[in-house]
Amino acid sequence: MSLPTRHPLDPATRPFTPLRHHDSSTSKGNTMSQGTITKPTSQDPDEPHGFELKTRRRWPWIAGASVAVVAVAAAIGIPLLNPSVSPNEVAGATLVIATAEGNAAEQALVEFVAKNVAADYGVTVAFRGLSDSNTINRAVSEGEVAGTIYQHKLWLSQVLEANPDFRETAATPVFRWGFGLWSEKWDSVEDIPDGATISLYSDPANEAQGLWLLENAGLITLKDGATAGTATQDDIASNPKNLKFVLLDFAAQSRALPDIDAAAGYTEYYLAAKIPLEQQIFAPAAPDDFAGQLTIGSDYADTDNIKKLVAAFQDPAVQKFLATDPSVKGILLPLNKQ
Repeated sequence: MSLPTRHPLDPATRPFTPLRHHDSSTSKGNTMSQGTITKPTSQDPDEPHGFELKTRRRWPWIAGASVAVVAVAAAIGIPLLNPSVSPNEVAGATLVIATAEGNAAEQALVEFVAKNVAADYGVTVAFRGLSDSNTINRAVSEGEVAGTIYQHKLWLSQVLEANPDFRETAATPVFRWGFGLWSEKWDSVEDIPDGATISLYSDPANEAQGLWLLENAGLITLKDGATAGTATQDDIASNPKNLKFVLLDFAAQSRALPDIDAAAGYTEYYLAAKIPLEQQIFAPAAPDDFAGQLTIGSDYADTDNIKKLVAAFQDPAVQKFLATDPSVKGILLPLNKQ
């Protein structure tokens, strides 16, 4: 499948959505100063990672048409388009790794493994871009593709909770996402003023990562026991600069940067929006919970093909590629990045 000539995150392809939030109330001592957050009411259908967690449903006319197709195929002996055996179970079959269309860094990584590593493990690997998160995860679960590398464990847990019929497993960590604090107005964390507006992502797992980032930057502290993967704004123990928070989706956040003080977000979205890396003012290595995982269908984990595929992505050459290749610089980082 060919990639679009314009990156899906290009601001020119999307209308701007105004920011909406309420000011926080001032607190004293170690109590929390926190605003009421207005979350987006809808997701952009072209969002590259398709971060709308929804279950699938089949419309009655589609189900009826499917019955008719099956009946005709059975009557005339024509094989159906979707084979009953997954390529994951067929020796010598091409194993497809799917990510969202337009994510050039992920495509570059998969193509590196396909060209330079896979043969050493006796498998053939190919890249395919698919439209959204649910499409990708359904294809992995049902064995239509061998795996995906676009999500961390915490995002996968959200997908599985929203789609209990999906059967997927995070098989091995592959890379760390570039993730940091971005600002067009301020050159350092110390410059961020009292009452500043900070954007976090609107899904729970990545909102938690944003809070972890702000704590590491010294802007807030979290309560004892709060973790990088599960923290919420209710876990903020202190907010000395009386920061206000606004939740935005992935592409909207980078477009909104001129209108806010700072944002906690993924490097790939900012570079895709033509925002220079110099506007990333703080970027520590992300926790292990947020490592990008090779995710596979649980029903195929014990097949020879998938075992070999996992071994290929664990090859040291993959980490060397992540550390040195300009096509992924700043976006996908090696696992040992500090």
